[in-house]
Amino acid sequence: MKGLQRTLAIAGLIILIIMSALCIFRNQIYSRIGDFLIIQDPQVRADMIHVIAGDDYHTEYAIQLYKQGYAQSIIFTDGWCKFHNYFHSEHGLQLALESGVPHEAIIFDDSPVLSTYDETLLVKIYFDEQHVQRYLIIVVSDPFHMRRAQWTNQHIFSKQASIIMAPVPIDQTPYVQQWWTDKPSRHYVAVEYKKLYNIISAINYPGHG
Repeated sequence: MKGLQRTLAIAGLIILIIMSALCIFRNQIYSRIGDFLIIQDPQVRADMIHVIAGDDYHTEYAIQLYKQGYAQSIIFTDGWCKFHNYFHSEHGLQLALESGVPHEAIIFDDSPVLSTYDETLLVKIYFDEQHVQRYLIIVVSDPFHMRRAQWTNQHIFSKQASIIMAPVPIDQTPYVQQWWTDKPSRHYVAVEYKKLYNIISAINYPGHG
């Protein structure tokens, strides 16, 4: 009986130590989970900025980069959005024009898309039609979207393009760096991990998942 009590006491102590460690390092663990999704490359001058469809702050940040001289043009993709009740690409075009971006520096494709993958394909089609052999693209989207967006671009373009990831600064988005403390941010991070897993599984294991 004493041996059993001693074993239970040791097991309880171990569990207590583990629980305490998890509490102490919880924030660091959560932070790393979120940070893995965020990719921010050093900004260099590119041929084009691709604004992945989303809220207006995507377009506003792309316009900031354009006005700072980081690209010669901006491309908007995506068609009709039921959530926003407008064509994403045309809406981006109007915002850019109103902000002083010249019409000749704006490209838009309002073809309907279902994913980041589809949007990226539209950009590749554009460059293929221009017979450009090698180019540099800045990709603008939400911070927690960057990992999946990078993987998608690299998969589609391979060595045909160099990709610069430019997430909208998190203080310009409705999300927070400590994502686990905020419901919308928690949801975004969870969805991104699920989508990242699904897209990689679909490519690596066609017909499964």
